[in-house]
Amino acid sequence: MDPTPAYALIATDLDGTLLRGDDTVSDRSIAALARVARAGARHLVVTGRPAPRVRPLLADLGCTGLAVCGQGAQVYDAGAGRLLWSVRLDRELAETALGKIEAEVGQVYAAVDQDGVDGLTLIEPGYLMPHPTLPAVRVGRRDDLWCEPISKVLLRHATLSDDELAAVARAAVGSLATVTMSGPGTVELQPSGVTKATGLALAADRLGIRAEQALAFGDMPNDIPMFEWAGRGVAMANAHPELKAVADEITLSNEDDGIAVVLEGLFPTD
Repeated sequence: MDPTPAYALIATDLDGTLLRGDDTVSDRSIAALARVARAGARHLVVTGRPAPRVRPLLADLGCTGLAVCGQGAQVYDAGAGRLLWSVRLDRELAETALGKIEAEVGQVYAAVDQDGVDGLTLIEPGYLMPHPTLPAVRVGRRDDLWCEPISKVLLRHATLSDDELAAVARAAVGSLATVTMSGPGTVELQPSGVTKATGLALAADRLGIRAEQALAFGDMPNDIPMFEWAGRGVAMANAHPELKAVADEITLSNEDDGIAVVLEGLFPTD
């Protein structure tokens, strides 16, 4: 990679990428992101987590700018504490999509992320949160998932792997929704046509930054659209094979400060 800092925007996924397994960011990664800021480049979190589940982490990182949340369905202004852009998943359409998937594979277990900066994560009976540290509210029956507008649906199956469930869901759902896989135990339905690239492009345009000026880091198939949009995509060593196949570079794992290793090479010390 050219050692000259050619990137005005550093876009990082969270889980499995910037975050370690215990949901913390290493001191080395924090220092590397500080280099980015001192060089005049912007750091933008681009995550599948909805805005309410990202707000505390952004505060810990000292982020007061934009963040792309909810798989690209939300652009959140951390400084103002509000959503600048948000796309909802139609609830009747979501129910239809779930029915089509269950017609193929039997019962699935579902959760939803509600829209808005204070939206809840609701989980139906039988659904196990893949991230036990993230707050969720258990409801009594599936119908209760649709009580408020939602941004996405999360799916799990008792026996199918994530890859198998995602493949079946894509075939069953078709154009009703975008199906993506964002981490272990995390297959999701989101508004049709919405991806991480959607929200990232909107945020970058607001910042006056072009796609070729962006460097993106990720670890899962939901990061593929982001890699396709950005000037360069770097996959973590722990990344899913589908993302590694389209990456321009592979760095060390999230546990081994893979993001910091790349950024230290790009952005010189003071």
